[in-house]
Amino acid sequence: MMGMMWQDLVFLAGSILSIVFLAPTIKDASARVPLGSSVPSMTIGGIYAFTYGTMGMTFSAAGSIGVAVMWSLIACYRAPGEQGMKNVLRFATDLGRQTRDIVQIALPTDDGHGQAQPQAQAQSQTEHQSGHQQSAD
Repeated sequence: MMGMMWQDLVFLAGSILSIVFLAPTIKDASARVPLGSSVPSMTIGGIYAFTYGTMGMTFSAAGSIGVAVMWSLIACYRAPGEQGMKNVLRFATDLGRQTRDIVQIALPTDDGHGQAQPQAQAQSQTEHQSGHQQSAD
């Protein structure tokens, strides 16, 4: 115990508090927490656990695993809609679809412009016809 970093215990204490504060949400069958909150929190808990583990902070890693498990339970059983892992899979599928849509808009097409090109072209034509650009100020 002598070689343990004091920070390891501080992070463990923070994780324990998080677990204590999340417990009522799991116990309350009527609680509904959006997947947009619970899935990222679950993921961050897992990433923290891995990171603490690679730093040799065993107690912090264990505490973060506990927090990730609590958020996983909330994501599975306290999200609106179906219960269970289907909720998390649905969230991941929707997130993947949204990401794909954003990438398709942002990436250039064969003519070197993104999909937003027609709108920019129309704005350019309007500016040319009016003979001036509007200031953003």
